[in-house]
Amino acid sequence: MRVGELCSREVVFVHSDETARAAAEVMREYHVGDVVVVVERNGRNMPVGVVTDRDLAIEIVAKGIDPGIVTAGDMITQRVVCAELEESYVDVLERMRHAGVRRIPVVDVYGALVGILALDDVLRFVSRQLADIAQLIAVQPQLEAVART
Repeated sequence: MRVGELCSREVVFVHSDETARAAAEVMREYHVGDVVVVVERNGRNMPVGVVTDRDLAIEIVAKGIDPGIVTAGDMITQRVVCAELEESYVDVLERMRHAGVRRIPVVDVYGALVGILALDDVLRFVSRQLADIAQLIAVQPQLEAVART
């Protein structure tokens, strides 16, 4: 299964020069726990990082820093790890594990933001696959019994 088939195409993002407060407001408005931080290049939104609600709580609020003066770009703590649309979700899952992230921006061939893959997306897919396998296991003896009578 390719990442492009699993990822959400509705990505919540902020530009790197927007404030931490603006990032928090966007998270609240869209009921999400993270935003992708982007910079615009050649008319495309290029991901440069991810800011989470945890980043806001630990790095801004807990330290008493004014969220109106820190930018989303200032809050990026590690180099962004991205996935490409055509990559296998298995390969991307390994990259996520190695980087210690639960969400990964998805980019097109130009490196522009087109989606986001969350661990939840992968878990939903895998659970459907396991349910199909479980159903097969349950049905197979019944079919065999009918065939032998």
